[in-house]
Amino acid sequence: MGQPKQTSSVTPLRAMSRAVTFAAFGGLLLSQTAALAQSASQQPATTANSRSTVSQDSTNAAAAFDDGTDDTATPAANGATANPDDAAQRPAIPDAQAGDDITGSILDEDIRRLNTREAPIDETLPRRRTAESASTAETPGIPIGTFVLRPSVTQSINTETTKDGSTTQRRAFLETDAAATLTSDWGRHQLTVTSEGAWQRNISGEGEEQPSFKVNGDLRLDLPDDTVAHLTAGYNFYREDTDDPDAIANATQQSDVQEFSAGASVQRDFGILRGTTALALTRSIYSDATLTNGTTVALSDRDQTTGTLRGRVGYELSPALIPFIEATVGRTLYDETRDSAGYERSGHSYGAKAGVEVDLGEKLKGEVGVGYEMANFEDSRLSSIDTATLDASLLWSPIRGTDVNLDLQTSIQPSTTAGESGYVSHALTTTVTHQLRDNLVGTMIGGVTWRDYPTDSTINDELVYTAATGLTWNINRYLDLTSTLGYELTARKEGTDSQQWRAGVGLKLKR
Repeated sequence: MGQPKQTSSVTPLRAMSRAVTFAAFGGLLLSQTAALAQSASQQPATTANSRSTVSQDSTNAAAAFDDGTDDTATPAANGATANPDDAAQRPAIPDAQAGDDITGSILDEDIRRLNTREAPIDETLPRRRTAESASTAETPGIPIGTFVLRPSVTQSINTETTKDGSTTQRRAFLETDAAATLTSDWGRHQLTVTSEGAWQRNISGEGEEQPSFKVNGDLRLDLPDDTVAHLTAGYNFYREDTDDPDAIANATQQSDVQEFSAGASVQRDFGILRGTTALALTRSIYSDATLTNGTTVALSDRDQTTGTLRGRVGYELSPALIPFIEATVGRTLYDETRDSAGYERSGHSYGAKAGVEVDLGEKLKGEVGVGYEMANFEDSRLSSIDTATLDASLLWSPIRGTDVNLDLQTSIQPSTTAGESGYVSHALTTTVTHQLRDNLVGTMIGGVTWRDYPTDSTINDELVYTAATGLTWNINRYLDLTSTLGYELTARKEGTDSQQWRAGVGLKLKR
């Protein structure tokens, strides 16, 4: 037998090592080809670096295999070693989608579009805020503890012409109007106090001055179970007008009237039902009137106290539409059982109506109601007064910057004239406010009042027409220039008509 051929064990290992090296080199070369093609448009100069990296990686792979170590670095698809630390530092490149170009596959869809989509208008431009005009801007007010006070004072010079039959009076006078609003700044409940007054002083001519002042307070209490309560109080001072049916004839100064009021109301929601109960008290005090000869006429027999109890139930068809029914009962007590003419004028009043409340936001809100009202007196010589009623109070805004306020009231007005029980007053007033410019506001007021006396009355019906217009120029937030022009006509079936013209300009300071 021949001797076996002696071979070294190193030779097979070297052959296997070289085979693995060439296989690794081929895999790296194929993977680098795809990676280089993908990044060619961004970094053309990386080809040489990739080749050197491939050569270096293949050498490292062969060396590692020859060394027999377990820490063999596995080539990644992008030619980098799959080291966890390196992977965390390098951003990942998304895989190419089937059917996409190599370059476009990593771009956003909008970038590949030739005509990119337009962004919505509300994203392209910032949302516009409604500019606050000088006429609607609210003054900052004066902080007083947890309240904010907003006062204003208007000083005007006016002229007035009054014609009653063949008698004409003219006067020029200064008028100071003051107003203030005090509002609480509480987290719950709210107290609001409003006041306004006017003081006149004649500087030429003849005519009766007409001072006035009133203040009202309203405390709103937000109670549990959808219940809201209001406590109100007020004071009103004014001088009777010469054209008032109860005015004293041939008086140089009519009676000064003081009215004190107080009230309470509770409103509660019972699901779709809304109930309201209210009690109101009014106390009226009359001063003496001064005649042309200097003597006075006592009018204390007209002092009275009136109480009214009102109840309302509404059915909520929707938050914008609530039909309702309402009933009232009242009692009037005069301080003196009989007046100077010997009549007992204390009595009772009753009323009922049905209507609907409307709330369409800024466009339309208010209420309309129709019903019936009656008043009777303790003196049998005074006939009862009854009438159908139509009441409405609506605020309508047909276009931005224009507000229309419609007020229609039907009421029974007792009389103090001997033998007269009173009359029914139907009063319609419309006020239109329009913003002519950002700092210029125009106002127009028109109204008519029908004084309807009973058929057995010795006094004929009267119609009172009023019309006025005004302009307010907002110089700045704290100063306004005002101008007014007004006309009033009292038409009588019997007797002479009376007319009054008034015009004035003034400055209003507000804070």
